Parts: sequence; C-alpha cells; structure tokens
Amino acid sequence: MGHVGPISGAIAHLGKDNENGARMAIDELNAKGVTIGGKKAKFELLAEDDGADPKQGTAAAQKLVDAKVNGVVGHLNSGTTIPASRIYSDAGIPQISPSATNPKYTQQGFKTTFRVVANDGQLGGTLGRYAVQINKAKRVAVIDDRTAYGQGVAEEFIKGVKSKGGAAEIVAQQYTNDKATDFNAILTSIKSKNPDTVFFGGMDAVAGPMLRQMKALGINAKFMGGDGVCTENLVNLAGDAIGAPGQIVCAEAGGVEDTQKKGMDDFRAAYKKKFGIDVQLYAPYVYDAVMVMVEAMKKAGSAEPAKYLPELAKTKYKGVTGNIAFDPKGDIKDGTLTLYTYKDGKRQQIAVTK
Repeated sequence: MGHVGPISGAIAHLGKDNENGARMAIDELNAKGVTIGGKKAKFELLAEDDGADPKQGTAAAQKLVDAKVNGVVGHLNSGTTIPASRIYSDAGIPQISPSATNPKYTQQGFKTTFRVVANDGQLGGTLGRYAVQINKAKRVAVIDDRTAYGQGVAEEFIKGVKSKGGAAEIVAQQYTNDKATDFNAILTSIKSKNPDTVFFGGMDAVAGPMLRQMKALGINAKFMGGDGVCTENLVNLAGDAIGAPGQIVCAEAGGVEDTQKKGMDDFRAAYKKKFGIDVQLYAPYVYDAVMVMVEAMKKAGSAEPAKYLPELAKTKYKGVTGNIAFDPKGDIKDGTLTLYTYKDGKRQQIAVTK
C-alpha cells in the first residue's frame, strides 16, 4: 500500500498526521491476520514525501507505480493529488484521497479515483452561506494562496456568499502563495475596505502568521477558512491572535454525527496512545481509506488492482469517520462537514452538517 503526503515543508505536521493514520491501519490489519482469497496477507506501507509540491507529487506517484503497489492512499493536497491521479489511472492502480477537496479530482473521468471527504463545492459553499446567515457578514474580503485547493475553496466560498442574494458584498480579493510569510501589503489594502469577515483559502502554516499580522494591523474582522486552516496546530501558529470563540470559524470536510461520535473518540484516544500526540486533522480518514481498500480486496478475493477495483467502486463500509460509499465519479455519498471555532486553545465543534 502506498501513502503520499508532505512529510517535509511547512505542512509536514499534517502529512505526518496522515501517514500515522495509514500506519495505524496497517499495524492493525497485520495484527488481525487478514486473509485474501484464502491466503494470509501481510501488508506493507510504502510512504513517500511529496512536499506539497505538484512536481514532487508526480515523481512520488511514479515511484509507487514502479514499485507495483496494490493501491495508494493520498495525496493530502489537491495540488498534488490531481496531477498524480493521472499516473495512477494510467497504471490502473486505485487511489483514495483522504483529504483532497478540489472537485476537479473526481471530474477527470478516471475509474481509479476516490475520496472519503466532501469536496470544495460542499465545503466552501457551506462556509459562504454560514458567513451570511449565521455570522451576518456584510463586507467580506477573500484571500487565496493560488493552489488548486486554496483557489478552489475560495471560489466556492464566494459562490456561497453570492447565493444569499446580495445580503453581503465581496469588498476585496487578494492573492498570496503557500510559502508566504509577509502579508502586510495585501492586509493593508484589505483594511482600507473595512471588512467584517476575512476568508482565507489555504493551509494553517500560512493562516497562523496571517492572523498575527491581522491583529498587529488592527483588523478585527472574523476569520474564516476551509479544512486546511482547521487544525489543532492553528493555535500554536496564531498565538494570541486566535481570539475569542466565534472569532475564527472553519470547516473540516468530514465529521461524524452524534451516533458515531464514540467511534471517533476511541480512534483519537488510540492514536494518542500509539503516537503520543493528538490527531491533527485527517488521520482518521486515512485510516478508513486503508480499511476500505482492504475490504474491497477481501470481497474480491484478490489484491490485484484490476480485480478489486470493481468492489471498491461499490463499497459500503462503516468506518470511524462514518458510512462510506462512493458515487459514480468516486466522490463520497452524503459527505458531512463539521464547523469549528477555537476556545481555550482547542478546536471546539459548532455543528455537523451535510
């Protein structure tokens, strides 16, 4: 089984979180002694680092194809997942992304692409509507990091805002990149527009310093972001700029409803016991993605990609992240979203929605 995520660079903490989720699943499967086609299977994880860089991502994908892996869980970012997906498709190797949310990933017509989280259309749109309906936003500024993920979720957020019939105005749109640390120029420009809400499409490694600089400039607007922002580590990255509960609202492209909460809580406790750290974001989705792939192998009686791929497409699996089934494109059916804010140095759930 291949796994790819950014194990180096600014969001290495998220890549390692994903890889840990894969290792947890692999260790459990080997401890159970799973049989496929009447033979005992031993699972091995081949983990690659894509550095959240598209070129490095395609190189990692080719490396896994050359190693003749039976399936791939990854990549983390949409910007690496999308170009890598063509390589896996050409090789006929199933790929489940645990965290890539750009809709384009599953719109390419590949039979090998799946995801276990909601997409940006659901994520950004929900946040846009929340900004207007619940937060009563009137003047909204939008920043994105120009990555496939950041740009995609920002565009969907804007659509969500506009769907509320002019109740709020987009007063500014600014752009940065996923390596930036200085936002003084774009934030100064935004401040002159007097927004009550700032939305950022990007990752926590950029959002943290951005929040600090917003505070230094006296921008008191509410801050919103997608799942890339919505991590436990944002508290460390933003420091005292995290603000009071409700000052930051973000969404995870997944989540469990009350009836399944115990399973997720048990997973988080087992993860902390195994690795000595808290789940950052998507480890449970990686864990489930590995388990779904293996379940399809068991049903097919084979780990050969061509033989278990049809079973994967018609999966019905109850995981720690909820019920997993795929539509014809490979998107998860009835994907949930979880809205969060921050309180006392921790993410605090606001609501679970579909």
